[in-house]
Amino acid sequence: MFIRLACCRLLRHKKLIYISIFISFLLSFVYVVVLPHIFTLLQKPPSKIQEVYQYVIPEDSPIVPTNSRCTFYDCFNIYRCGHKFDGDFKVYVYPVAKHVDKDFIPIGGKISKEYHSILSAIVESQYYTTNPEEACVFVSSIDTLNQNRFRVKETSQALALLPHWNDGQNHLIFNMVPGTAPDYKTVVDLSIGKSMVAGVGFDSWTYRSSFDISIAIYSNLAISLSNNYTFKYRTTFISTIQTNLHNDFITSLKSIEKQKSTTQNITIRVIEPCSHNRHDRTIICHENTTYNYADILADSVFCLILPGPRLMDMVFIDSLAAGCIPIVAINHVVLPFFEVIDWKRAVIMWSETELNTLLDVVSDIPLDRRKEMSAQGRWLYQTYLSSLKIITMTTLKILSQRLHPHSSDFYENWNLRPHPVSARNPLFLPYMSDSSGFTAIILSYDRIDSLFTLINLISKAPSLQKIIVVWNNQLKSPPHFSEWPKIDVSLKVVQTTANKLSNRFFPYREIETEAVLSLDDDILMLTLDEIEFGFQVWKEFPDHIVGFPSRTHVWNNKTNTWKYESEWKNEISMVLTGAAFYHKYWNQAYTYIMPNNIKQWVDDHMNCEDIAMNFLVSNTTNKAPIKVTPKKKFKCPQCKNTEMLSADQGHMATRTSCVNMFAAIYGRMPLKTVEYRVDPVLYRDVFPTKLKRYNNVGEL
Repeated sequence: MFIRLACCRLLRHKKLIYISIFISFLLSFVYVVVLPHIFTLLQKPPSKIQEVYQYVIPEDSPIVPTNSRCTFYDCFNIYRCGHKFDGDFKVYVYPVAKHVDKDFIPIGGKISKEYHSILSAIVESQYYTTNPEEACVFVSSIDTLNQNRFRVKETSQALALLPHWNDGQNHLIFNMVPGTAPDYKTVVDLSIGKSMVAGVGFDSWTYRSSFDISIAIYSNLAISLSNNYTFKYRTTFISTIQTNLHNDFITSLKSIEKQKSTTQNITIRVIEPCSHNRHDRTIICHENTTYNYADILADSVFCLILPGPRLMDMVFIDSLAAGCIPIVAINHVVLPFFEVIDWKRAVIMWSETELNTLLDVVSDIPLDRRKEMSAQGRWLYQTYLSSLKIITMTTLKILSQRLHPHSSDFYENWNLRPHPVSARNPLFLPYMSDSSGFTAIILSYDRIDSLFTLINLISKAPSLQKIIVVWNNQLKSPPHFSEWPKIDVSLKVVQTTANKLSNRFFPYREIETEAVLSLDDDILMLTLDEIEFGFQVWKEFPDHIVGFPSRTHVWNNKTNTWKYESEWKNEISMVLTGAAFYHKYWNQAYTYIMPNNIKQWVDDHMNCEDIAMNFLVSNTTNKAPIKVTPKKKFKCPQCKNTEMLSADQGHMATRTSCVNMFAAIYGRMPLKTVEYRVDPVLYRDVFPTKLKRYNNVGEL
């Protein structure tokens, strides 16, 4: 009996040991595996949608009204963000949670697949941080994409309870479906304080410039439209593909459709909803005939987009994907990512009140231009709008560029296709030097007095880095160095081996700045304010010629030739390089890339080097030069007429010949005629002088 009891005690003792070991193992497992996993879930959205914990929103919880006047400069705290480069821009995503009211009823639906994609894109990007203390921007895990799926008041309260909310400062709210029926709005109804909105369908009244970001609504159908795209002959010229238009638009369009089909060979198709199938957007009707939505898009040259219940819907995205050129006739609409995308290259903007003149205008657009717009639209769709991840990354990149404008992409980099039809602008490559300011290059022959006067004048320009005098006289040496003006900037004299006008455009190794100010030695009428203002304009448009004396070219219907025109007109197509800023790259291009027969003709005839430079730049960039300030008189007040090349009676005839010959060599007329001039703001307004810049800007 004793032995039996001892055995039972021994067995119970062993069981206790095993139980202790099991409990120890279980606690170790929880500590090593489970707790870190829960901590990870709290730090970022899980790969599968699930609520990590639950918040109860008190009924009397406060909300922060939306600040409709916010700008990037007063509602955004830049001191939370890095200031060195794009990598300093960090985004924190709040942990996924379930938010319920006092009765434990959810304030919104479960997180949608689309919003999960947005959060996942952020978490997987270089912008993401798990540390809210180092975050620049905060994104809530509360799904705000579709206003029909959440309660506005309770969601506003939930946002205000976020631990880093701070009146919404530096928070980004994503929304693609604002407002609810029947009062559709162009911005989400949430009370979000100082938060930014990345939203769809803004108008110019609700969009807070430089603060909100206009994004695109995502379309699943657009993916297949883009994959099946081929550029082919399209039988329909213009189609309307919206089935929710107001009856007034339908009536007006049907009248135009009937009129044009009988008077002109133009096909316009006004789509209406099918009476037998109003809920399937892939099926549409025209005159009792059923069509596939995708087939109509693929068979239309232009897609007319008018205001529907919502200002912007998927039709715009679908049109781009299908290669149908959108005609957006929606007044005051803010297109997606408009601050970086040049929509004029792919979209026709029109007034919704002038539909009766639309067909006459778009029918004059040539076929090559239509092909280019169609291809550009598809490229913009694929590059910036084709997935929720791409839309999210574009949004964050724009925010980052606002913080780091010095390292942001050029506007052209956002809009140039890898292999566009037009010539690619070579200036949108990495800069060739780090020097700021500009180098003045003065072409001189024998006008010593005016040359020295000019040097003394421009040497006082704040942004001037160096002066290079190109001495083009082989029969006479330049003055001794002791005779040259004593100035505070570097002065270099280059003696040429032959008297050629092209010498002014040689890529001299002494040019260390990006900007070049080309001057004739008799340009004595410019003021320092005009020079400095011209340089500031060039910095904004570094691929243009920016300068003062302007000219144009006109077509002569009698002779069927071009004519060089020096009359004072509003139109310009050339800026003379006797006083103009340009990028130093063009010296390289003029000397080694430009057709050699053009340079040879210029040197043989001692004329037209400025016209040749304008042809070169416009042919490469497809852009016009920019004239600055009103000044038009550029005659040397102290020069004899016999000293000036332009005094020759045949000068104008020669320059007209240049224009026609250069156009023939290039095989087209690359010069662009514009009515455009840049003047300093307030320079002529009645305004305190001490508050102005560039006060000394002359008139004609």
